[in-house]
Parts: sequence; structure tokens; C-alpha cells
Amino acid sequence: MVNITGLMSTLITANHILSYHNVLDSFGHISVRNPNTNTTFFIALQLGPAVVSGPSDIGEYLIADGSPVNGTVGGYAERYIHSAILKAYPDINAVVHSHSEDVLPYTVLNSISPEPVYHMAGFLGQQVPNWDIEAAYTADDPHDMLVNTPKLGDALAATFGINTTQPTSPLHKTVLQRGHGFVTVGTSVEQVTDYAYYAASNARVQTNALLLNNAVGGSGVKYLSAQERKDTANMNAWIVYKPWGQWVKEVERSGRFVNELGTPPDPQSESSG
Repeated sequence: MVNITGLMSTLITANHILSYHNVLDSFGHISVRNPNTNTTFFIALQLGPAVVSGPSDIGEYLIADGSPVNGTVGGYAERYIHSAILKAYPDINAVVHSHSEDVLPYTVLNSISPEPVYHMAGFLGQQVPNWDIEAAYTADDPHDMLVNTPKLGDALAATFGINTTQPTSPLHKTVLQRGHGFVTVGTSVEQVTDYAYYAASNARVQTNALLLNNAVGGSGVKYLSAQERKDTANMNAWIVYKPWGQWVKEVERSGRFVNELGTPPDPQSESSG
């Protein structure tokens, strides 16, 4: 059995890290699968990530349909993003939904999409799909861009595709949402925090490279090759604990956040124990 208190502390700190680094605004969210049941997940209640501070700020929901359980009342309208992805991909244990302004421009352009510019973004892979919610609406749905039903959550989750060599995993780690933001997934809270941070970072670098190229009349931006994307993605998957350790200290020492459960357990110590 996994220590749920330690997992909660990790989830709280991940909220703080993603807020501190401007990956999540007050409407963004991160979730984690309950490893002791595999049927529920944890996510903050209707709170901005910077003010999540203890177990009372976190709700538990069914992966099957996003329904609240174990006394949870209310919560994020878009928790169905998380329930649908965790339901579709058993290997995925954590999900981030972000409205990052660095990434948003790429969601509304038909001519260009995010491409890995440097080695920390190989996990973006060969393609980052751009899901358009308009295609998933029914006649009775409000067109408010929110993924606030199981049906819309399932449509978004399907955009991640199936990894044919490992069908319990998605083909893509990151998906854009047209005019809304992006979603990224990982096998742990630490990994998905890393992916969300570097998805936004890569977007900034790519935008600056494109602007500089146009300013000097360059011949284009050289993105990572297919082999470089594959090999750096493998590196990205295992190196996540290095930035995680630094980010934990940054938010603790900033004086801006409260984690009633204390410092999260060291994930490397847990994995080796």
C-alpha cells in the first residue's frame, strides 16, 4: 500500500511548483491516480493551485465517470479531462491541464505547431495533436470551451491515441486544446510536472527562435530530428527527479506557499526502497 499522506504532499507541492513557474494560472489543475484503489483519483477542489495547502483542499473522484466519492463535494468542472485520460490509459498516473500563455498561440494557428527545439522537450514526440472541442459538441451543449462532461473528456482523451507497442499507454504525451490550453500526462506527479514545465518552456524557446529567424531573414528553425526526439524522450522520462528536487526547495523557500503535510517524500528514495 502506498502512503497516501506522502502522495498528497507531493500533489500539493506540484500545484505550488506549477504556479510558481507560471505553468498553471488560477484555473489550471493537476491530478494523480489513487494507487491503492486504481479506481479513483485526487485533484484539488475549486481552488487556484497556489492556495492548495492541505488534505481538506483535495477531492477524490471516480476514474470511471468523474463522480465525487468519500465525502467530496463539488470540484473542478473540468475534472473529466483527468477521469477520461486515467480511464483510457492505465499506465498514466498523473495529468496536468494548463492555460499557459506561452503555449496558447500554437493552439490557434493552422500553419505551425509545437516542435521540440531542445533536448528537454523530446517527450513532445513527432507530433503534438491539436484537439478542437467544436467537433465534439452536440446541439444541446453550451459552446463554452469547457471539458465539463464525461463525453467531452472521452473525446479529448481519444486524441492522445494508442501506443501500439504498449496499448495501455498513449501515443502522445501532450495534446493542445484549440483556444484553451494543453494537457500533458505522465507516470508520476514528478514526471508530469516536468513535462508541463518543459512544454511551456519549449514553446517560449520556439517562439523566440521563430521571431529571431524572421528578424534576420534566416532559413528556418532546426528542430530535433526524429531520432533525437526519441532518444531525448527516453532521457526526459528518467531525469525528472533532478529538477523536481530543486523545484521543491524553491517553493518551500519562497515563503509564498503552505503545505500542511510538509516536504514531499524523496521519490528516488521511495523507488529504491
